[in-house]
Amino acid sequence: MNYRIPKSNLPFAPPIYNCKKTSKTLVLDGNLDKDFWADADFTDEFLDIEGDCKPKPRFSTRVKMVWDDENIYFGAELIGDEIWAHVKNRDDVIFFDNDFEIFIDTDSDTQQYVEFEMNAKNTIWDLLLTKAYRDGGKAIDSFDIKGLRSAVKIYGAHNDPSAENKKWTLEVVMPFKSLMETKNQSKSPVEGEYWRVNFSRVQWTVDIVNNEYIKCCDADKKPLPEDNWVWAPTGVVNIHYPEYWGFVYFTQGDMTYELSQLEYVRNSMYKIYYHQHQLFDETGAFSTDVSSLVEVANVTIKPEIEITKNTFEMCCKADNGDTIVLLSDGKSYIKTN
Repeated sequence: MNYRIPKSNLPFAPPIYNCKKTSKTLVLDGNLDKDFWADADFTDEFLDIEGDCKPKPRFSTRVKMVWDDENIYFGAELIGDEIWAHVKNRDDVIFFDNDFEIFIDTDSDTQQYVEFEMNAKNTIWDLLLTKAYRDGGKAIDSFDIKGLRSAVKIYGAHNDPSAENKKWTLEVVMPFKSLMETKNQSKSPVEGEYWRVNFSRVQWTVDIVNNEYIKCCDADKKPLPEDNWVWAPTGVVNIHYPEYWGFVYFTQGDMTYELSQLEYVRNSMYKIYYHQHQLFDETGAFSTDVSSLVEVANVTIKPEIEITKNTFEMCCKADNGDTIVLLSDGKSYIKTN
């Protein structure tokens, strides 16, 4: 059966990045080899979106992040000799080209999150997702990240396979004032606060014909599926599984952070959420049979579940006394003790 919401079988092991605060001033030019980025660590190299069950990406991709009182800064390095881009207009569909994408959920509820895409021409597309597409979410293309700035540096040449192409790097500056609108507040983050973040690199398979990059096609002359390489694999070919995105902690000095037990409880609840929706697809109803749901989802939590004809609500208490709430449309939030 083709379910509306395919479940992810990945173990919950999201990457964590301790994003350091900086007092340095950025000269925006797309170059990462400068003092501004010297104290920032690279993330691990990207993996296939489905995880280790798929081959390692043929090109390396890594990201750096820092922040100050006004902005969060992203720097990315995309290794590879296939440097091409054609999309020129803002808010056109950038992933028809090879691209780099940023996803930001400022309050970890899987809703009202920002998507940003850019290509090697520094053409951008910024939008807001009301919720994940699987949950009936809509893309708001009219949303703009006010004050956004970006730049690209090409180590080689655009659209020229004969050049000595090595990589392209980029810098993106996003003001907190704009991003925090998704959290219904205007203040910048504080020490120890975290966002859920993911990055994606779309890379098409190409041939070189008459010194041009041409997408490889199948027997029906349709482009072959693109590669999706990400920082935090989701286990399915769909980046819009925010519960599997990475954790970016805002830090100062040498402070570092790890996940709390609460986040593992939350992930277990999402495993039940997948099965609830599969039951609905199969039977037209959600279930309150906690024992059965827990067994099928292979989790150890014991949530409370309430249902209506078309919705459900789950609640589960973590060891610290806080309660995680998960709704049938994917939204999750924490009630503090």
